[in-house]
Amino acid sequence: MIALDVGGTTLKAALTGPDNEPFLRARRDTATEGPEAVVAGILDFLAELAAEGRARRGGPPAGVGLAVPGVVDEAAGMARYSANLGWRDLPLARLVAERLDGTPVGLSHDVRAGGLAEGRLGAGAGVGRFFFVALGTGIAGAIGVGDRMEPGAHGGAGEIGHVVVRPGGARCGCGQYGCLETVASASAVGRAWAEVSGAAGASAADAARAVRAGDARANGVWREAVDALADGLMVVVNLLDPEVVIVGGGLAEAGETLLDPLRSALAAKATFQRLPAVVPAALGESAGCLGAGLLAWDRSQLPHTPEVSP
Repeated sequence: MIALDVGGTTLKAALTGPDNEPFLRARRDTATEGPEAVVAGILDFLAELAAEGRARRGGPPAGVGLAVPGVVDEAAGMARYSANLGWRDLPLARLVAERLDGTPVGLSHDVRAGGLAEGRLGAGAGVGRFFFVALGTGIAGAIGVGDRMEPGAHGGAGEIGHVVVRPGGARCGCGQYGCLETVASASAVGRAWAEVSGAAGASAADAARAVRAGDARANGVWREAVDALADGLMVVVNLLDPEVVIVGGGLAEAGETLLDPLRSALAAKATFQRLPAVVPAALGESAGCLGAGLLAWDRSQLPHTPEVSP
């Protein structure tokens, strides 16, 4: 199987066998010359991966799994919209199948693919209902039910980053004001810390280090982000009642510096709700690619053993 995680800056790929264990990993920069160049780069990379798989295993790929950002209509195989990559209503699954001589193609949102991997192989394994939230440049989520991810009626389920938690707050790229990702994403925390510290280019990791060092200014930035994140997750708790919330993405690299106050903030906000366990993601940046591999196996309907070490 070919697994490909399409990012705004990097294409991360793997070739996997029936145990979903990668026997080849590869990376390539994402094209920046416009949507046509992005698609051409994806197709060329997949063709090279297919040739490498044939050379190593003696046959063509049995399936392809693609994880892409933006709005994705999984049933139709359409990448509906991506602001970063510039495409709209792109029949990506069909284009890939045509390039690879009819190979079955599974297509999903990148965070849902990451959630799929966490649900089957990582922190959500054996959990009936979970919510996976990725705190990176933006914030996105994925709803896990059993061993599948819920895409919603139009491919937009899980968009917690665009829940308004601070009405009248900073303008979001989506056009609203006060969305969760304007306050609690890794990029938002980095910007806020840079502003109060005067350190141009400071990151969320820098803010976390300052929090651990006891810096009062950093603690203020951190509390604001954690409180907003707790408000967003209380919406998830009230609507979905998950057993577990899995926290991933760059901001989650702060570990218990983030998770411990987040649990406390949720407990302070709850009244009658039964709160989920809040745990770190287990698969790191491999989640999207591993999820894409699982998509490929699901699409092919071939037997496999979905066990892999991160």
